Amino acid sequence: LIKSVYGAAFDYIVKRVNDSIDDQRGAGASIGVLDIFGFETFQVNNFEQLCINYTNEALQQQFNKFVFKVEQKEYEKEGILWKFIAFPDNQDVLDLIDMKHTGVLALLDEQCIVLKSTDEKFTD
Repeated sequence: LIKSVYGAAFDYIVKRVNDSIDDQRGAGASIGVLDIFGFETFQVNNFEQLCINYTNEALQQQFNKFVFKVEQKEYEKEGILWKFIAFPDNQDVLDLIDMKHTGVLALLDEQCIVLKSTDEKFTD
């Protein structure tokens, strides 16, 4: 119920903002909301939240790679004058989670197939 109320309230707010900035010529400006770079802080996180955060971080890395890294290299290659844009690189966070053999997900997979595995053994 709360999720539905929150969703309806969010949709209402976005619609009201979009209606207020519509220029009445058909081109219409609009807003979109995307919270994509940042782990939420909870007293206790669960696996679902880890997966959500990991996905957000991976999407942010793709965005950073394309918009900042690739474009800035292209500017250098073409001799275009530009000012370096500093941006946070979250690759170390992604490596911690998904690196083969040593990432959290790989270690979790390994523990899932080991006989008599426990939460305590996973965290040791």
